[in-house]
Amino acid sequence: MEAFLRVSETLKSFREARLSALRGPTEFFDHHRISRPADLTQATSRISYNTRYFSGNYGIIVAMLAVYAFLTNPLLLIALGFLVGGFAAINKWAPDPVQFGDHTVTQKHLYIGLFVIGIPLLWISSPISTLFWIVGASGILILGHASLMEPGIESEYASVQDSV
Repeated sequence: MEAFLRVSETLKSFREARLSALRGPTEFFDHHRISRPADLTQATSRISYNTRYFSGNYGIIVAMLAVYAFLTNPLLLIALGFLVGGFAAINKWAPDPVQFGDHTVTQKHLYIGLFVIGIPLLWISSPISTLFWIVGASGILILGHASLMEPGIESEYASVQDSV
């Protein structure tokens, strides 16, 4: 019970920290502040500022892309469900060896069977390409938005607040 409370408190504090960094959709999608940076230095400074300023929004973008990637790859969902469900089922219902005629089936045998089926299934579902797609798509979206979005007036006062 104590572990559950600790996890609950950790999730609550994480949610409060991340949700406080969210900016409203009108500010995030403000088309009046979109402009092409003059040079690489300006683009770099915009990316540096906007990735901190919109970090909560960018986190939601990455999460939405990850959910989309998992939902459009059903074999990956099946493979992960098989492996996680297999671990849970073996730990819950087969902690002790079971006798079948002359053969004794232990937890080790069940885990080997789970791996023999689950690892090739996971390999076929291409989790590495899904991970690279999530990283690439979120990188393009985040860097594109951060470089095109002009920092607001509050960015001029950020250096003043840091020096005080």
